[in-house]
Amino acid sequence: MKTTHQAPNRHSSEFKRTKIIATVGPATNSYDSILELIKAGANGIRLNFSHGTHEERIKQIKWIRKASHEYGKPVAIIQDIQGPKIRLGDFDGVITVQTGQSLAFEYNADYERSGHLPTQYDLSKKVKRGERILLYDGKIRTTVTSVKDGIVHATVENDGILIKRKGMNLPDTTFGGDIITLKDKKDIVFGSTVDIDYVALSFIQTVDDIKNLRKMLVNLGSKAKIIAKIETSAALDNIDEITIESDAVMIARGDLAIETMHELVPIMQRKIIGLGQFHSTPTIVATHMMSSMTESPDPTRAEVSDVATAVLVGADCVMLSDETANGKYPIEAVKMMKKIIRYTEDNSPLQVTFNQQREDKTKQSAICHTVIELAERLKATAIVAETKSGATAFQIASRRPKVPIIAVTSDQLVCNQLALCYGTKSFLRPNGKYAASKLTDWLLRGKVLNKGDVIVTASGQYPGVVGTTDTIKVRVLE
Repeated sequence: MKTTHQAPNRHSSEFKRTKIIATVGPATNSYDSILELIKAGANGIRLNFSHGTHEERIKQIKWIRKASHEYGKPVAIIQDIQGPKIRLGDFDGVITVQTGQSLAFEYNADYERSGHLPTQYDLSKKVKRGERILLYDGKIRTTVTSVKDGIVHATVENDGILIKRKGMNLPDTTFGGDIITLKDKKDIVFGSTVDIDYVALSFIQTVDDIKNLRKMLVNLGSKAKIIAKIETSAALDNIDEITIESDAVMIARGDLAIETMHELVPIMQRKIIGLGQFHSTPTIVATHMMSSMTESPDPTRAEVSDVATAVLVGADCVMLSDETANGKYPIEAVKMMKKIIRYTEDNSPLQVTFNQQREDKTKQSAICHTVIELAERLKATAIVAETKSGATAFQIASRRPKVPIIAVTSDQLVCNQLALCYGTKSFLRPNGKYAASKLTDWLLRGKVLNKGDVIVTASGQYPGVVGTTDTIKVRVLE
């Protein structure tokens, strides 16, 4: 069992609560870059499986684990699978379209020969008359007029241009549980053979999509957790069930805005973060958080406000995509995001609360509630959670305590997965009756904790057994 070589280089009161996810891409495709991302504040690394090869992923995963061990900080690896990302196919040049014009879409069509726009997905099997097709990532709007012999006919509603391989959105179309493509299945099988912690499922519509993926992962022997990406109107219709069934929820604001309405996204972001807290499901705010930093060394004032708002309303994680994958200032983007998080958390006039009052229906839930109440009354320095599956730490974190959470687990996978848990610092240690005490003694020697600090511990009388948290202890460090 590997453990960290050194204690964190700051006191527990200086830990940031909101976590950062950074995407690896051409701008950060090296060991040194990944190490710098982690040092700058990244807690999770996203691998976008819409691009790249499995050979490249194997190399990147090795780099991430090596950097994580070298820096002494657990990092979650996220496999973000493409899903039914629908795009135009290949054709030469730029096509100009005008309002009222008729277009025909055909799977893998030869545009020069047939005049039909090629698509990389057979729309004729899914779309119906009256449904919308948005082209070029929402810039061109069309409505389906008929579907016949594998060809989809639609009318253009605004002037513009079309370019090959640009994205298409179908906000009115139901995929009927068919969102895991053949490419996705191959990527999921690959992911089960390498060291990943989360699988992010794209274009979810119903809770069955998550259940289907979970069944696949179980059959493959994978213990990766599932992140549900919310980017369709159907997902919003089923958001309660999806939040309960998922291990984490990502608010993928780019496609969500195109598939619904731009003005709806901030409200749904707030609602989903609230649901995540209520159901102990971590939430991730993603897309365009600091997109100007792909070209500029500084974010816009609006982007700073956007990140701060996600922190203020209680998101577990904020995510960088193009900023770290393709941007000119990837490390600076992570450092700036961390700076905004720390300042917001240290100076916020607000305490995150929601109207919903959940009942403590389980023993674990009641203990987590009591641990926080006791820690806050005693003005404790930290809560220490002994956890085998991570559930105790996720439960405590969902209540957004003011006190930092230190999680200790004997499972490397769980230690990595907890890297995305709000306000939680996770450590890998062997099972044992005194695991928490030994860890806090080590942190005391490393000056992460101080003499006289009050520590409240949640543990079980059977260390290493899932679901046995039943004991609360108070300890004054000496």
